[in-house]
Amino acid sequence: RSLSYNTLDQSGSSVLICSEADGGSYELLTFNADAGSQTDPSEHHRGSGLAAVFMARNRFAVLDKNRQILVMNFENKVVKKLAPPNPSTDGMFFAGLSGRLLLSSEDKMTLFDTNSRKTMAELQVPRVKYVIWSGDCSYVALLSKHGIVIANRNLEQQSTISETVRVKSGAWDSTNQIFFYTTLNHIKYCLPNGDSGIIRTLDVPVYVTKVDKDNLYCLDRECKTRKMKIESTEALFKMALDNKQYGDVMRMVHHSRLCGQAIIAYLQQKGFPEVALHFVRDPKTRFRLALACGNIEVAMETVDKLGEDESMHQLAMDCWQQLGIEALRQGNHQVVEKAAQMTKDFDRLSFLYLITGNRKKLGKMLKIAEIRQDVMSRFHNTLYLGDVKERVAILESAGQTYLAYLTAITHGLEEEAERIKALLEAANLDVPEVPAGAKLLQPPTPIIRTLDGSEKDLGVKEEDANVNWPQLVVPKSAFEGSLADTADAFAAGDEDFGEPAGGAWGDDDLMLDDDMPGDGGGAAAEPAAGGGGGWDEDLDFGDEDLDGLGAPAKVVGGADEDGGDFFAAPQAGTRAASHWVNNSSHAADHIAAGSCESAMQLLNRQIAVTNFAPLKSRFLGVYCGALTSVPGLALAPSLQMPLLRTDASDSKSLPATCVKLPWLIDTLKGAYKAFHAGSFAESLELFKSILYAVPMVVTSSRTESNEVKELLDIAREYITAIRLKLAMADVSDPVRMTELWAYFTHCNLQPAHLLLALKSAMISGFKIKNYITAASFAHRLLELPEVSSEKNADLKGKAQKVILKSEKEGRNEHTLQYDERNPFDIDCQAFVPVYRGSPVVKCAYCGSAYQPECTNKLCTTCGIALIGVETLGLPTGRSSN
Repeated sequence: RSLSYNTLDQSGSSVLICSEADGGSYELLTFNADAGSQTDPSEHHRGSGLAAVFMARNRFAVLDKNRQILVMNFENKVVKKLAPPNPSTDGMFFAGLSGRLLLSSEDKMTLFDTNSRKTMAELQVPRVKYVIWSGDCSYVALLSKHGIVIANRNLEQQSTISETVRVKSGAWDSTNQIFFYTTLNHIKYCLPNGDSGIIRTLDVPVYVTKVDKDNLYCLDRECKTRKMKIESTEALFKMALDNKQYGDVMRMVHHSRLCGQAIIAYLQQKGFPEVALHFVRDPKTRFRLALACGNIEVAMETVDKLGEDESMHQLAMDCWQQLGIEALRQGNHQVVEKAAQMTKDFDRLSFLYLITGNRKKLGKMLKIAEIRQDVMSRFHNTLYLGDVKERVAILESAGQTYLAYLTAITHGLEEEAERIKALLEAANLDVPEVPAGAKLLQPPTPIIRTLDGSEKDLGVKEEDANVNWPQLVVPKSAFEGSLADTADAFAAGDEDFGEPAGGAWGDDDLMLDDDMPGDGGGAAAEPAAGGGGGWDEDLDFGDEDLDGLGAPAKVVGGADEDGGDFFAAPQAGTRAASHWVNNSSHAADHIAAGSCESAMQLLNRQIAVTNFAPLKSRFLGVYCGALTSVPGLALAPSLQMPLLRTDASDSKSLPATCVKLPWLIDTLKGAYKAFHAGSFAESLELFKSILYAVPMVVTSSRTESNEVKELLDIAREYITAIRLKLAMADVSDPVRMTELWAYFTHCNLQPAHLLLALKSAMISGFKIKNYITAASFAHRLLELPEVSSEKNADLKGKAQKVILKSEKEGRNEHTLQYDERNPFDIDCQAFVPVYRGSPVVKCAYCGSAYQPECTNKLCTTCGIALIGVETLGLPTGRSSN
């Protein structure tokens, strides 16, 4: 009847076999999981019951013939006896979690907790034959004779699938979100949201056992295992769309054969007509989809193509009419005008020119109405224009003499009134009396109007001479930009900086003769071709046996109530800014709200900031970037509108911030280039700008949070290195100079920059006759992958010569405060090493190391935070909400 293994036991060494023999029985088989090969069961227990399922790592449950639940151990002994919540329970299934059971009775499925002896949930479902759980037990498929019910682990119904034929079997795929099942003659799929479809037809029924990607494993009616290839792209497409994985959706759109009216109808039903546009080439369908997603441009292109075919003239006219309605809804009156012109809807055109204040084109519409001899159209246009004289003439020509006279006398046209009065008297007709309450009938004067393009002749700029209304915002599709690839922002080791290292890196002149500097016998090195700021020089070792190690000189390259008459004014709402302060513990959100005081308090508590002067410009930028100004009507003040990074309907609204991670990455690249070029002052400013901007960055994911932390570490290391380099300018002692270069090489730099540092340290050590130290720098330099490139061949040769020369001498003439074999931190105040095991304190923000006497002093690296103060650190975008 059934066979199941214990998924709650990681070893998976226990199996339950249930049979209908003898009125219902079970067998518990336990295997040796460590045997590694096919073996007989190590334990074998039998018992009687209607059903048996695993419910814990070392427990299983049996529904006995008296409809009682027996909790058994693996020695087949009863541990607990429970009464089911429904006396008519006749089936029991695995419930996905330890201590739970699924009990079936007639047309009901019950989720029962054996520990609390409570019913967790109930679900009305036809008699269930099979229960199939997803791999992570997040969803369960309840298979009946002619239907499938998908529920979650708490037995909350997600969807129902009904079939006209018998459901045979089913299995979840590896994503745990697509359920594949077989009927008498089809392989089908369904999703938890209720979407379903057909995979393929079957000649003979099969029984699914497993689905892995595009492979479906099954048994046929001869109990033979079969492997079938299936095309599951449609199911994966619907799953990705439901999970809002828009990148995967667009990838399948471009690279899969998804087409047909079914998928187009599905996309329209789900509210994604813009995706369906990628499939459709039929102009009529394409036009309908473009209107559905509000894409006026695509709709215009399509209707233009329809207009080119004379056989589709009537269809094109219908499309222009629909396009005009959609354009009017969006506020695009230029397209409305063109649509009315194409369909020759003159009444609509006249009214459009009226509401846009375009009197010049209204005059043209009046002339067209005269040519068309359309009296009503002429009268309407004269009403729109306020042309009373023309209106009187139209009424008179139409035989409405009384109306013509009243119109003329009411509007002050005395001459016209007298002339018409004379005509009435000559015809022995009564002259109508002018009502006492008569008023002028004039159209409103447009105050702000759109322009029609003719204003170019009056000195208006061409781009301002045809202005549309403020249009209805059509939200951008979530698919726009979803396939953009992002490059690794921080990798600069392989970057080609374009030029050799700059001159501020210093001179690499070495005198490597037998007569060392200071002995009076050294010869100056000849400058190498290509200069490179004094980085590459020829070395004269003076040893004939080392001549073969020379290499040609090359330039060193670089790598946001009651209904009365009383009127009660509405109460003022709460400012968005006050919500921001209450909803976030991130300093940037408080700054955007204008609450700089609370932002400073947060930064002081989180990263011990006490010096806020360097952060002033960042505070101003974040505050200004969270608001936008919307112009109002003439003589009315502008409105300030908050910019949000959350949905407008979200009760916990938060502001958009202007300091973004991509900007920091671009700044980092500029700092790298300035560092490589030797512009250390410029590079220092760029790295400090990164340090000052990091507290203002709001991240949206753990990945972004880690990237910001990495940026902070990079900026700290490079600022320390630059401060060491600038300190060398005030040092005259060559021994101290060598120490500083040694510390420089222990800053965590990019390989291309570490190569330059090791080269300078090697030269400095060699010059003061510390051959052992110089050799260690040379060895480290040769271990870098960059030194093996062709452009660094000359440097590699120099390093090899330094090693040979140092091995020959084998001594250090001076004692340095430097031990490369003992890990250390650099004291950023005194520039001395703090070896492992020695007491050390760090900056609460940037993490720079100092000796204990610097506690509660201002960090010299970042210049804003205190040293040695224990804090929680900066919050991430998620944890701050």
